[in-house]
Amino acid sequence: MRTAQTGILWRVAATRMPTKWGMFSAIGFEREVSNGSQRAETALAIVLGELTSGAPLLRIHSQCFTGEVLGSLRCDCNDQLEMAMKAIATEGRGLVIYEYQEGRGIGLMAKLQAYELQDAGIDTVQANHALGFKGDCRDFSLPAAILHDLGIKRVRLLTNNPRKAVALADAGIEVVARISCEVAPTPYSLDYLQTKKEKMGHALSLRGNKGDDSSRFGARGSIFRVGDENRASHAGWRARGIEAQL
Repeated sequence: MRTAQTGILWRVAATRMPTKWGMFSAIGFEREVSNGSQRAETALAIVLGELTSGAPLLRIHSQCFTGEVLGSLRCDCNDQLEMAMKAIATEGRGLVIYEYQEGRGIGLMAKLQAYELQDAGIDTVQANHALGFKGDCRDFSLPAAILHDLGIKRVRLLTNNPRKAVALADAGIEVVARISCEVAPTPYSLDYLQTKKEKMGHALSLRGNKGDDSSRFGARGSIFRVGDENRASHAGWRARGIEAQL
């Protein structure tokens, strides 16, 4: 496989972004990637407060048109994004890095094809494989580059996916804690989330949540210290051969 070459990271624009959770700043980033062909990859940093001291909350979030725009119940993406924004607003600082990696990196049309295959009875990973993709095609090097550009060296990561913590650690970002970002499954998302837990190593309980999800960020058992867990996850993901690649 050809190794991807990345170019200079550019800040394209920065603007105020009023949201229902408060006034954030939105910073657009772009860099060129060469992997046989030249293309630009972009991401948005949605920022609140001062971030260079301590370890701010961070959510690395992949675009989900079906969940975030159409309100699809087949996934948990929109609820996770809203949970992260609310948690950051409650704390008064933190950021979401929003990447354009629809369908775990396969794109919207292929994602719909994968849904069609799942309707026929196979799971999300099998559907990706049937279409010629890896189970997860995402690459998390751009968020790491953005964190370095913003001067952020340590984070508390809002995720259920240990691969994200591994990718940041590999890029020199210290993940001091991995914080659960789990929402209650729906009848339409349960099988999908079960597959993510069993085949992709996501840390999910798959139990229904009661009350306000944002309260779970400070609850006992919701924060996983990253030390031994990260080292074990790092070894496990490498052994399975699914480290993020461009």
